[in-house]
Amino acid sequence: MPKEFIEVRGAEENNLKDLDVEIPREQFNVVTGLSGSGKSSLAFDTVYAEGQRRYIESLSAYARNFLGQMDKPQVESVEGLSPAISIDQKNAANNPRSTVGTVTELHDYLRLLYARVGHPHCPECGREVGEQSAQQMVRRVFELPEGTRAMIAAPVVRDQKGAFEDLFDDLVADGYSRVEVDGEQYDLSLERPELDENYDHTIDVIVDRVKVREADRSRITDSVETALEEADGVLKLILPDPPEGDDLDVDFGGNESRSTGDLAGDGDDRLVVEFSEDLACTHCGIDFSEIETRSFSFNSPHGACPECEGIGSTKEVDEDLVVTDPSQPIKHVFEPWSYNRSYYRTRLDNVAEHFGVDVETPFEELSDSEQRQFLYGTDEVVEFEQQTRNGVRRKTQRFEGVIPNLERRHVETDSDRTREHIEEFMAVTTCPECEGTRLKPQSRSVYVDGTSITDVNELSIGDALEHFEGMEETMSERERTIAEEILKEIRARLGFMEEVGLEYLTLDREASTLSGGESQRIRLATQVGSGLVGVLYVLDEPSIGLHQRDNDRLLDTLEGLRDLGNTLLVVEHDEATMRRADNIIDIGPGPGKRGGEIVAQGDFDDIVNTDESVTGDYLAGREVVEVPGGRRDSDAALTVEGARQHNLKDVDVDIPVGQFTAITGVSGSGKSTLMHDVLYKGLAREMNDNTEVDPGEHDRISGMDNIEGVRLIDQSPIGRTPRSNPATYTDVFDYIRELFAETKLANQRGYDKGRFSFNVKGGRCEECGGQGTVKIEMNFLSDVHVPCEECGGDRYNDETLDVTYKGKTIADVLDMSVEEAYDFFESHSGLERRLGLLKDVGLDYMQLGQPSTTLSGGEAQRVKLAEELGKKDAGDTLYLLDEPTTGLHKADERKLIDVLHRLTDKGNTVVVIEHELDLVKNADHIVDLGPEGGDGGGEVVAEGTPEAVARVEESHTGRYLRDYLPEVDMEGPRSDRRMPALAADATDADGEEGADEGEAVEAPATDD
Repeated sequence: MPKEFIEVRGAEENNLKDLDVEIPREQFNVVTGLSGSGKSSLAFDTVYAEGQRRYIESLSAYARNFLGQMDKPQVESVEGLSPAISIDQKNAANNPRSTVGTVTELHDYLRLLYARVGHPHCPECGREVGEQSAQQMVRRVFELPEGTRAMIAAPVVRDQKGAFEDLFDDLVADGYSRVEVDGEQYDLSLERPELDENYDHTIDVIVDRVKVREADRSRITDSVETALEEADGVLKLILPDPPEGDDLDVDFGGNESRSTGDLAGDGDDRLVVEFSEDLACTHCGIDFSEIETRSFSFNSPHGACPECEGIGSTKEVDEDLVVTDPSQPIKHVFEPWSYNRSYYRTRLDNVAEHFGVDVETPFEELSDSEQRQFLYGTDEVVEFEQQTRNGVRRKTQRFEGVIPNLERRHVETDSDRTREHIEEFMAVTTCPECEGTRLKPQSRSVYVDGTSITDVNELSIGDALEHFEGMEETMSERERTIAEEILKEIRARLGFMEEVGLEYLTLDREASTLSGGESQRIRLATQVGSGLVGVLYVLDEPSIGLHQRDNDRLLDTLEGLRDLGNTLLVVEHDEATMRRADNIIDIGPGPGKRGGEIVAQGDFDDIVNTDESVTGDYLAGREVVEVPGGRRDSDAALTVEGARQHNLKDVDVDIPVGQFTAITGVSGSGKSTLMHDVLYKGLAREMNDNTEVDPGEHDRISGMDNIEGVRLIDQSPIGRTPRSNPATYTDVFDYIRELFAETKLANQRGYDKGRFSFNVKGGRCEECGGQGTVKIEMNFLSDVHVPCEECGGDRYNDETLDVTYKGKTIADVLDMSVEEAYDFFESHSGLERRLGLLKDVGLDYMQLGQPSTTLSGGEAQRVKLAEELGKKDAGDTLYLLDEPTTGLHKADERKLIDVLHRLTDKGNTVVVIEHELDLVKNADHIVDLGPEGGDGGGEVVAEGTPEAVARVEESHTGRYLRDYLPEVDMEGPRSDRRMPALAADATDADGEEGADEGEAVEAPATDD
């Protein structure tokens, strides 16, 4: 009989303290607790790791050679395990070829659909193309009304230069007498056309003239086969007097055309129909390769656009990067060309002389035509000086221009250094050949229900689901039979994506641009679609990046997985998730070494009624994140005008200077686009002269003179190698090494602070290179990292470890938590202050020497925030943060909110993207985007104080925010997009009320 629980005994991974726990199977389990208390150590490093290790061990040694081997976690036993699947926050893929469609396998089904029931069209003329047998062509002929006159012709020459005298001789020899040349008929037995060999000509051989009668079926069939043989599989059916109106009820697939010709006195208005045995456009003379599934893959040469090779974008020299300061004189204005180099100096001098301008003339004073001649070259011949061994000689040639010169050299050079130099002046642009669709023209011209595969890829998940609903009704019976199962799979996958709140994503969205939460929900949707039963799913904060409105759908999906018979183990801080859970495991009581124990376990009510649980205190309302007593005032703003990148709809947004602003909105509403693509990149280029960034589309950003700089504090790693750690990133390690270098023994031995670095030779252990561990390669088993035998994992050699400070070696200090180090160095003001900042952002549990590669995105972001707080800051800096509450418990959120208020109180401007309403209610100003995601978003729904936004019925954020604010009068003034301190309900910094309700207040002019 299967076990009812997953029984974990003696778990000691990381900070877990010999932990025993029973996890109910086939239930929705949440693991919660303070940040750093040991949640992930239990869920991922113990339960999931053991389940995955056992599965891999069950495979053959040959298979393990490819899959790798997982290390056994530090646990006595884990019983009742199921096959385990981890769905974490990692990006879906970093490959630019990966899209939402490919990672969800939707694109595979689309390729199959279009290859099997797609109708190919000519990319030039738009006519439908297809291959037909001679018998099918005859059937089409006999669909014409009885007695219709027709000519069966073989197009032997199409748009080719020549006199074709030999061809006419051969045709006569073969028994043909009638031809049509360029629309005019000739009888070869009487005359030969005299053609100008310098012009293109079209020649059709008239094989037979017939009337459509059943008695002549055999004759017509023979003539069709003869014409096909003469013209290599192509045939023309010419109707001199085509039936009119309803009498011509024949579908020729778009290959018919009205033309004018002289056919033995026939009327001028005739109908010409072309057929082909091959897949080809008979009108344009274009042959097509066979339509296969790989024809629609941009990862295959059979489908990829040849210009961009399936990437959808190309690199081109950007005029704005070549000329960054038009006020510079001609000789210095072109960034890639150094006037100090004789070649470029001579070119510029000679071209300037040719156009009669002085090289000292500012570039912006030249006329538009003169500027273009310098940048793109000229057809005029310019006389250039050339230095040779025999002296200077002059030669004349065309000037190719600075930009064509760079583009040519980028292709031709064999020097990596030259190529990298030129790429500094190149920008990524949409491929002009495929317009970013990634596919070749033939693949883009195959249609199902009148829509190409690239059109479908540009749809959002929600629109695509609507597009494929009922598509079978427009198909023939044969197509319906083929497409039935394919469409079923496509609709199911789209439906799963919509269930987890991703209906706003487009199928062609690059996977690398997805947030961690979006990537996790994509994988979750894939698992829902797999329909597996009896699986253990381990998830890492799936609510991250989700608006409260979308969270309910996600929880419905998780419950659906549970109801199938699966076990869910979810690491989460979200209250709504805990309310829906069957079982909650609260780990604590504190972070780091003070955690690793079970504080409480049970359903939601059990946790709420546990006095020892900090989580229970917040869930029960015994502890709360307070609403600030007042909102800050501002008399200036940073204004983004005309933002229209991605789904932003030409919006204008005010960011009050010196205030704490939250950008909110449902998932996909445009928050990240506004902050990252428009605001940050726009300011980085203008204020920091960062030419490597390409801002999103907008008109301008005004009010930049109100800030001194901009800093983005994101969740990217603080280092790429294990040598980087919080102590080195925040400069704490520099202070520590200086203290050790000042000790008596260090002075006696002549050690400077470099001796105490594990990154350079001298003081470190050379056996492990200062890593502390040595990697042992295990062939088909996973590599094993064992403590270095020489230093025992301390990283330093014995001589360095002889030096102690207060009885502790440098290795002992690196093993300390932030809190332990704070107490240990209390007498050192500089160290105490920096360690205090790490405590302030909720990282008191973190080891000083913890490798940066093991930090979560939220931890890395808080380390950066602490480092920023440690700088000497005079204020007037714009700080941008993206969901800083990621991975934070409510108790840690309070610390973070206090830090953000401190940053703002110093005169800085803080802007955060956030869904966590406890943080949002602490903002002075809210910019709420929406109302929906994707195409339904990109507008400013509400703007103002939290109280003002809460009154806006159209705002999803506002409706949820009401529960977090003590009293919001819904009859009071609504958000009117004015500066927050000027809104009718605003309060000043002392908490006193501002303008009376309904009083009109004029906004002051911003200092732009």
